Amino acid sequence: MSDQEAFVPDDFDVPLELAGEGFRLEPLGEQHNERDLAAWGGSIAHVRATPGFEGRGWPPPAGMSAEDNRRDLARHARDFAARTGFTYSVLDGDEVIGCVYIYPAKEGGSPRPVHVSSWVRADRAALDGPLYETVSRWLAEVWPFEPGRVEYAAR
Repeated sequence: MSDQEAFVPDDFDVPLELAGEGFRLEPLGEQHNERDLAAWGGSIAHVRATPGFEGRGWPPPAGMSAEDNRRDLARHARDFAARTGFTYSVLDGDEVIGCVYIYPAKEGGSPRPVHVSSWVRADRAALDGPLYETVSRWLAEVWPFEPGRVEYAAR
């Protein structure tokens, strides 16, 4: 599988939302730019210490410009449309409080493992565990991934 191939079946209807206790998910897009940048930009150390983000180099310690963040969100939206990766904003009302990323792992067997990561803002740290549990259940019950294929750092 190349990084540009869809990693879900063509007939799979990719979910456009998920409601959890105290949050909901919707596909990340440029419309989230200002709120997304404020969410992670105010919690850089917290996000970098979140399971699955240690040593990844994201978010950048110095942050990024609004334009660079918008480009990053546009890339995630293109991936979603192409079915090569799926990124969701974690929202409380209209407020961005985190993100969930579902992408093929960079390396692995066939089928390639699915790498999932998520973060929440530092002031919403109590939602990290419930988000992990809800997303883990959702991936197992709704998504077409075989058991054992999903790599998602435990909380």
